[in-house]
Amino acid sequence: MSSRFNVWAPRAETLSLLIDGATHEMTQGDGGWWTAPDGVSATTATADVDYGYLVNGSDTPVPDPRSRRQPGGVHELSRTFDPGAHEWQDSGWTSPGLNGGVIYELHLGTFTAEGTLDAAIDRLDYLVELGIQFVELLPVNAFNGTHNWGYDGVLWYAVQETYGGPAAYQRFVDAAHQKGLGVIQDVVHNHLGPSGNYLGLFGPYLTEGMSNTWGDSLNLDGPLSDEVRRFVIENILMWMRDYHVDGLRLDAVHALHDERAVHLLEDFAAATDALAAELGKPLFLIAESDLNNPRLIQARNVNGYGLAGQWSDDFHHAVHVNLTGETEGYYSDFNSVGALAKVLEKGFFHNGTYSSFRERHHGREIDAERVMPSQLVVCTQNHDQIGNRAAGDRLSATLNPAQLAQAAVLNLAGPFTPMLFMGEEYGAQTPWPFFTSHPEPELGKATAEGRLREFERMGWKPEDVPNPQDPGTFESAKLDWSELQIPEQGQLLETYRSLIQLRRDRPDLRDPDFTSISVEYSDDERWLILHRGRTAVVLNLGDQLCTAPLRAAGAEVLLSTVDGAAVEGAAATLPAHGCLILETSRG
Repeated sequence: MSSRFNVWAPRAETLSLLIDGATHEMTQGDGGWWTAPDGVSATTATADVDYGYLVNGSDTPVPDPRSRRQPGGVHELSRTFDPGAHEWQDSGWTSPGLNGGVIYELHLGTFTAEGTLDAAIDRLDYLVELGIQFVELLPVNAFNGTHNWGYDGVLWYAVQETYGGPAAYQRFVDAAHQKGLGVIQDVVHNHLGPSGNYLGLFGPYLTEGMSNTWGDSLNLDGPLSDEVRRFVIENILMWMRDYHVDGLRLDAVHALHDERAVHLLEDFAAATDALAAELGKPLFLIAESDLNNPRLIQARNVNGYGLAGQWSDDFHHAVHVNLTGETEGYYSDFNSVGALAKVLEKGFFHNGTYSSFRERHHGREIDAERVMPSQLVVCTQNHDQIGNRAAGDRLSATLNPAQLAQAAVLNLAGPFTPMLFMGEEYGAQTPWPFFTSHPEPELGKATAEGRLREFERMGWKPEDVPNPQDPGTFESAKLDWSELQIPEQGQLLETYRSLIQLRRDRPDLRDPDFTSISVEYSDDERWLILHRGRTAVVLNLGDQLCTAPLRAAGAEVLLSTVDGAAVEGAAATLPAHGCLILETSRG
């Protein structure tokens, strides 16, 4: 019995496999699974072939829900792909797991001029020299069009062809591992894109009448949801088994509606741990969540979900407000140095406190005995926080060099796992706006008009909001690597390199314990001191000279981000937006 073309299709009354121009009637078996005739596999054992399914007598074939390749796009035939054909050369790579090493988030289409996996390989040495531990790729699963953020994917098992397809993906991971870089893949299972989704023809993958911000919710707890859950669990294992990915970032897990006693995230963690044991190497999952719920990253034996890490947006918000002064929307609660101090000490700002943006209490306090700081992934910029701004402007569009260095210090000398967004390390001047390439005119028009309406309500002029469907919007987002030659930006890059090296060299900055963190601050004078063992991180968040008291005299300066900062006795004097990292005589 052939297994290569088996497909779960409980909704189909008849099903045929179209392959090599020939049609083969499939047979329905137990549990809604259909199988192809035995002879089909014999004709395709040695070569990749194009194929599709004809559902309920349709003359138009649709792709395989588990398609590995879509060379003609998401509406066309699937193509087989043998993941075992690649001869891996990464046996010397040993992943450190999620241990506080620096993550570098990048979008393949805009990281290089070519926008491909192979072109990105040529930039890996740059990331090694920077001191990066893990490269995190924005979603690469197949979407309709030529370029996209990646969150409109509809075929979760296929690698987008414009990036190079699955073979190029294997080459990228292999090359990264050989250079000592781990790979994290961003995956999306909370919704599907608006074009090319044929899953509903096969089975109840989505729950009708239940939606989230981006579309219908995945059927995780309704009738026939066992196979849907297996579909997504096997998808996460595919990335780690077939593509040697070290970890996955799970997009917006708060949008996964699951009322089962065992949540899908717990199933994810258990399956990942089992595969890690089978392969004999660390594998990990990081959740994007706005729930501020530490249960996600607590161990399963204490009723947690057992994920390795989760994002803490509160860190971003606290840093952003203290550097930019913006207080609109969800930033409103973070307008104090004290808010930043609380995040540094507690991990979350909203840990059961009232959220004015949500108009309710939000979050839960972290148990320091069950969660380590390194389990929280933080950033000062990322694809969402930049791209969801009207113009896609980075911090470099509004902050001065000293403030950009402050952002780096807070991120890289802080207690959490730091993540950088591509280009921030040299203050990239290129924006990163929202962009799409929907081929359907009506869908492209609706996307552009919807985004314009959203920002017009906020007071933006139409001419200041880039059209996501304009190819120029996508082109504007590509990094300009010649900016590395600009002295000011080269200096910021050196600051990032020095901070990352300092993080590696100083055990205090890698201490995996919340109880080792203490913060002193003044809201009036706008200084903050983060203590981590004998290492003190001193910041002047204001625009006037300030003096911050130290716990003892005799501190040695390890790093300064501005001229004029100094330590005299038991005090640090810092110009506006200055930072000092000190070795103190006591913790």
